[in-house]
Amino acid sequence: MKQKILDEIKKFETIIIHRHVRPDPDAYGSQGGLAEILKASFPEKNIYTVGREEETLHFMRRLDSIPDDTYNGALVIVCDTANAERICDGRYNQGDKLIKIDHHPNMDPYGDMMWVDTDASSTSEMIYELYLFGKKQGLKMSDEAARLLFAGIVGDTGRFLYPSTTEKTFAYAGELIHYNFSRPELFNKMYELKTNIIKLKGYVLQNFEMKNYGAAVMVLKKELLEEFDAVPSEASLLVSALGDVQGIKAWVFFIEESDQIRVRFRSKGPIINEIARRYNGGGHPLAAGASIYSWADLESVVRDLEQVCKEH
Repeated sequence: MKQKILDEIKKFETIIIHRHVRPDPDAYGSQGGLAEILKASFPEKNIYTVGREEETLHFMRRLDSIPDDTYNGALVIVCDTANAERICDGRYNQGDKLIKIDHHPNMDPYGDMMWVDTDASSTSEMIYELYLFGKKQGLKMSDEAARLLFAGIVGDTGRFLYPSTTEKTFAYAGELIHYNFSRPELFNKMYELKTNIIKLKGYVLQNFEMKNYGAAVMVLKKELLEEFDAVPSEASLLVSALGDVQGIKAWVFFIEESDQIRVRFRSKGPIINEIARRYNGGGHPLAAGASIYSWADLESVVRDLEQVCKEH
């Protein structure tokens, strides 16, 4: 499949790269990393990265604004997006060919071609693997591509702490750090938090609720976020904060937005993406997300979480 993807890349003069809504470092890293590899390898091609920008990730990359007719005759590649409804920018299907590159369970096999590797720690890891495969056929790595891919790998492995981190992950990261970018600067940008968000983190650590069987719950309603001058995307940065708490097997954050309640699951062992699928979501076995539209559904989600913790 890597060869087929490379063959398609060589055919098209215009390549437009998408990723998922509410992006994280791997979404930006794989999208931008692929774009920078292609720009270095094929300077004559038109390479664009699109989607709604996430302010907290401006340090990684700024995205392109392109007119609709740019999609005419274009190859579209979607990175790090399990299902079509989560692709950011609905024009993804207006090109001549669509390729999906992802490491989530393939519950929605969209596109004309797919490369899905659920054993990969991140889609950024897959993009680096594509480069390794294609470097004898003209693919070139740049310092900026390496910076973005390294950030994506670090983000999706929780700084190499998550079980998805493999020997291959460490090997690829070890190769990427030979390129010219500042790791301390990158880490600072990835993990520094504004004062108000640090205070919100303190609130989370003081007010999360332990449930039965090692399940834990944190509820962040709009009024609370306003009290801390925080937006939902900033609150989502705190979901991993409970990972160091002894006795917790899995936990869920409920973060209220204007039109829905985002449900963020994390786990140290129990499989939680099956719960997410019941509530308009999905994801990895130990890290997943969903949506509910009424606080009346909260208790149902919590009961499901308690049940998987009990069974683990």
